[in-house]
Amino acid sequence: MSAKRDDPDALLFRDAVRDVKPMAPRSNAALAKRKPPARARFTAADRAAVLVESLQGLDGDITDTGDEISFRRDGVQDSVVRKLKRGEYRVEDVCDLHGLRVDEAKAHLREFLAVVLARNLRCVRIIHGKGKGSGPRGPVLKTAVNMILRKTGPVLAFTSARRVDGGTGAINVLLTSATR
Repeated sequence: MSAKRDDPDALLFRDAVRDVKPMAPRSNAALAKRKPPARARFTAADRAAVLVESLQGLDGDITDTGDEISFRRDGVQDSVVRKLKRGEYRVEDVCDLHGLRVDEAKAHLREFLAVVLARNLRCVRIIHGKGKGSGPRGPVLKTAVNMILRKTGPVLAFTSARRVDGGTGAINVLLTSATR
């Protein structure tokens, strides 16, 4: 053992580290915590307000010459519209507009859409009636509903309901949501 102490390399090393002081022990670095889940930038009330604002001024007089109506946004597959038409999506809420004047129906529909979008519902039914009491102008509510739905961004597709669900007097609507 004394041979190690007399070793010139060991003596040289000891001389080099003579003034070195041991470092204080440090605690380990904190582990990175998981990022918090993403939060929506807009509240449900903000989304509803934007929807209502976007639907203002849709008083155009557009007539619907056909009995059945159908609509889909770009990117929505034909198979999705077929399933909607066949009633394969569970209807989560219903809005009944018959008997209302056009201005009342539009306001009621806008409010209904704001509520179901805030609730993140996927499929809803809107009953507008067949327009038999509308006279020569044809189905007025059906036309108004058709135009409002086409101009509502979260509406992916809609089609006349199955006969048992109201046929051409009702529309099944497929919606998108923020969380999907």
